[in-house]
Amino acid sequence: MYRSETQTALNKNILYFIRWTAISIVMGTVCGLIGTAFGYGVIYAQRLFKTHSFMLYLMPVAGVLIVLLHQMFHELGNRGTNLILESISSDERIPMATLPCIFISTILSQAVGASAGKEGAALQIGGCIGNYFGDVFHMDERDKKVMIMSGMSGCFGAIFGTPLAAAMFGIEVISIGVAYYAALVPCVFASFIGAQISGALGLHGESFPILHIPEFSLVPALYTVGLGLTCALLSVCFCILLHETQHLYKNKIGNVYVRILVAAGLSIALALIFGRDYCGAGFNLVEKAVDGESAYLGFLLKMIFTAVALGGGFKGGEIVPTLAVGASFGCTFGLLTGFEPSLCAAAGMLATFVGVTNCPIATMFLGFELFGFEAMPYFAVAVAISFTLSGYYGLYSGQKFTYSKTKAEFINRKAH
Repeated sequence: MYRSETQTALNKNILYFIRWTAISIVMGTVCGLIGTAFGYGVIYAQRLFKTHSFMLYLMPVAGVLIVLLHQMFHELGNRGTNLILESISSDERIPMATLPCIFISTILSQAVGASAGKEGAALQIGGCIGNYFGDVFHMDERDKKVMIMSGMSGCFGAIFGTPLAAAMFGIEVISIGVAYYAALVPCVFASFIGAQISGALGLHGESFPILHIPEFSLVPALYTVGLGLTCALLSVCFCILLHETQHLYKNKIGNVYVRILVAAGLSIALALIFGRDYCGAGFNLVEKAVDGESAYLGFLLKMIFTAVALGGGFKGGEIVPTLAVGASFGCTFGLLTGFEPSLCAAAGMLATFVGVTNCPIATMFLGFELFGFEAMPYFAVAVAISFTLSGYYGLYSGQKFTYSKTKAEFINRKAH
């Protein structure tokens, strides 16, 4: 009897592996191709903004076009990444119209210098693809949720070029404290296939060399503890700023066209006063910070630029702006304390990222893929402290905290 049950279980596992491997190949390929097209669209839009200074002044035009596009597809009330997350933890449906809306809107936002990223858009695009193929393959609700997660990982890996982080992010971001390990094979395969396809088509991920990494000992560890503590506070402040700015726009300006025009006007004014370095996604700020160069209040300016643009209706994502905020703050921390600004920029970037996403494993993988393994002791300390002390705040209100961060206790609450 025992041998029979074991054989049956083994057969089921083999069938599961074969089935999801085949599906993951399809998902990874589609996500890789669409993600590459999206990535090149974003690159072209960013180049357009850098080459032609007048593009900044077309921000109101781009804003109106974004609203018109969403109105045409009946997507004005779309909740973005929150909808994707809630479709996995509940029975929310993802309309396919979300894909063209976020695809085009993000490129328009990048073309005029709105402070928004592309990875949040990648999660939405991947979620739409996963949901679509779940319907095509006539999957039940549980398998469709796995498809959505694998789509998120596949597109994230293709666009960002970090397949390890992408795979774990798709599994980890939904419900903090409980990882959906049933999606491990689909998410890992889809993310690596997506990244390989985008890489083969010339779309390569970012990497940043840290100038100097001292030997890990007591004094450097204490500096890292301080950085983790302050990044936890920073991530909470950033989440509150993003959410409250969005609420303020909605409460004070009911008309969506006026709302995005106000956001465009404010963004242009900020760029004219403080410069264009804080426009766009923010990888330029990450590069400067890791080189040990950052304006002391650069992190605060990037936070304001991002809240103004995203809160008013421009599209993209918060992930790369978060990385820019964290790296700039980390560099400032290093400059003020005299401890390795380049290393602090890298550790601060990861500590802030985990504070707003609540995904520690994905964050560690992200650090490995962006900076290499040598600084991992510093990253581990900063990430662990920021994750623990950032509380139940997050970028995505659709994210659930199934278990407490500080106790082995079931809490089942949503992010602030």
